[in-house]
Amino acid sequence: MKSAMTALALSVGDPSGIGPEIAIAAFLAREAVGLPAFYLLADPALIASRASRLGVSVPIVETTPAQAAQVFVRALPIVPLAARFIDSPGRPDPANAAGTVEAIDRAVAACLAGDAGAVVTCPIAKKPLYDAGFRFPGHTEYLAHLAARHSGVEAMPVMMLAGPDLRTVPVTIHIALAEVPKALTTELIVATARITAADLAGRFGIARPRLAIAGLNPHAGEGGSLGLEDEHIVRPAVDILRAEGIDAFGPLAADTLFHARARAGYDAALCMYHDQALIPAKTLAFDDAVNVTLGLPFIRTSPDHGTAFDIAGKGIARPDSLIAALKLARTLADTDKKAAAA
Repeated sequence: MKSAMTALALSVGDPSGIGPEIAIAAFLAREAVGLPAFYLLADPALIASRASRLGVSVPIVETTPAQAAQVFVRALPIVPLAARFIDSPGRPDPANAAGTVEAIDRAVAACLAGDAGAVVTCPIAKKPLYDAGFRFPGHTEYLAHLAARHSGVEAMPVMMLAGPDLRTVPVTIHIALAEVPKALTTELIVATARITAADLAGRFGIARPRLAIAGLNPHAGEGGSLGLEDEHIVRPAVDILRAEGIDAFGPLAADTLFHARARAGYDAALCMYHDQALIPAKTLAFDDAVNVTLGLPFIRTSPDHGTAFDIAGKGIARPDSLIAALKLARTLADTDKKAAAA
C-alpha cells in the first residue's frame, strides 16, 4: 500500500515550542544525515517567520502529500493547514490548538490512505489544548482515537522508547508511583507484551523477539520478601506469554537489567512503570532515543522530548531526536510493507 517513495507525514506540534525549528533544522541537514523524505503539516507563514527569526534560509514549497517526495530534494515541502498559527515562541496560546490538532488528524488520515509512509509527530503541550477544549489525556490516546475512528477497531497503544542500544516499554505510564501496584495486572502485562512482540516481528523485522520482563519491586521481590506483586502478578504473566510461544522471561531485577551484557540477551525490556523504562533509555540515548507507538494500524514515531518552550525561538534546539524519529519511521514503514507482502 505504501511506496518507498511515499514521504513521511510530520505534524508540526505546538508551534510555540521547538517543533517548527527542529523540523527546519532536520530538513537543512537532510543530505548530511541521509534523511528520508518528509513533508511538514504546518502554517507556511509561521515556518517562514520562524526561519527568519532564527536567521536561516530555507526554501519552502506548498505541496500535496503525493508530490512531497519530489519537492523534498530541493525545498521543504509543506502541506498547508486550514488553520493559521500565532507565532509566539515560548508562549503557548490556545488559539493555536486547532492547527495543532488538524496537523495530527491529517497526518493520520494520509497514512491510513496510503498517501504517507508513516506519521511522525513533533511535541505538543497539553495545557493549551485543554484550554481550547481538547478532551483527550494526551497525544497517544488521541492517536488511538483516530485509529479507531478510521478503522472501526479499538486500538491499544503501547509506548516504546527505542534507542541504538536499548528498547524499553513501560506497562504503566503517566500515573503516580503510588498508583502503580493498583494499576498493574497480569492481563495488562500480557496484552502489552503481545503487542510489543507482534510489532517487533512485523515492523522491526525480528523473527523471534526476546522480551525481558522487569520485576516491580527491588530484586524482583526476593521471592515475596520485598513485595508479593512479582510472584502474584508478573510471574503469571510470563508463564502465560511463554505458553503462547512468546520468548518472555522474568521477573528480573531491574537494577541489573540494563548493563551492556544484560542488554545483549533481549530485544526489548518490559518495565512496570514510567521511570523504570525511561531512565535507562534516556541515560543511554538522550539525544537520539525515539518514542514509538506500538499497536496502531499505522507507524508513529516522535522525538523523545517535549515542547521545550524555554528555548523555543532561540536557535539552540537540537534536531537529533527528530532525525532519529524520521529515520526509524522510514525503516519501520519499509519493514512493515515487506512483512505485509510476504
